[in-house]
Amino acid sequence: LGLLADADQERFDRLRFVEVKHGRIAMLATLGYITADFVKLPGDVHQVSSFAAHDAAVKSGAMTQILIFISIIEACSFVAIKEMIVDKSGRKPGDYAFDPLKFGKGDDPEWQLKELRNGRLAMLAFSGIVTQVALTGKAFPYF
Repeated sequence: LGLLADADQERFDRLRFVEVKHGRIAMLATLGYITADFVKLPGDVHQVSSFAAHDAAVKSGAMTQILIFISIIEACSFVAIKEMIVDKSGRKPGDYAFDPLKFGKGDDPEWQLKELRNGRLAMLAFSGIVTQVALTGKAFPYF
């Protein structure tokens, strides 16, 4: 498509960083959305569908807590962005230097490509799931 024909390495790295980050979030969101249809936490506030969970969280005030926690995590991630783009440290996109369980495969290009592809699929899957639920009103398996 030529979308990055005139882009330099810095712009490419920034876009790749954003793509990896959004892909990881989408993978977690897809898993969480489907899981929430099967597993319910105790309490009346949690006894809603995945689709209605946002409105329930806003009404109960839980969305404010979620926003605060996510903001703290985002603030910590700015260190990685600054090191990669401003300081030109050689840090790879998506490398937060946090892997306490040693699940990461390091610089293996095959695993990086798999993560990109799965992230792209998850972004499409999540948007498809939410659209399907909004149109049909049915829970998992959404048809």
